[in-house]
Formats: sequence, C-alpha cells, structure tokens
Amino acid sequence: MVVCVCNAIRERDVREAARAGCCDPLKAYASLGRRPRCGQCLPFARELIASERAIAA
Repeated sequence: MVVCVCNAIRERDVREAARAGCCDPLKAYASLGRRPRCGQCLPFARELIASERAIAA
C-alpha cells in the first residue's frame, strides 16, 4: 500500500524505517532520502510506526 503519494513511499518502507529505529515520520522519511510535502500521509505514517514499535516492545 502507498502511504505517501507525493514521495511514492510504501507501507513496507515506513515499517522498515520504524524497525530500524525511526520514531516519527520525519525521521522515517529522512532515512529514505525524502521529506513530507503535503502532509496528508503523516497521521497514517505515525500509526504504522507506533504499530511497529508496539510489536517490537
């Protein structure tokens, strides 16, 4: 599933970034060499990161 249309970032990319230690969307996007543009994706990206962090805990 595409999380960020502006940057073509997929759900698996955000989840991998979260598993690598990124704790918020800005850090996750930066790890992918991107930054948020319109911001519509940030709430969903936050949910994905929280989900991954909960599984890891």
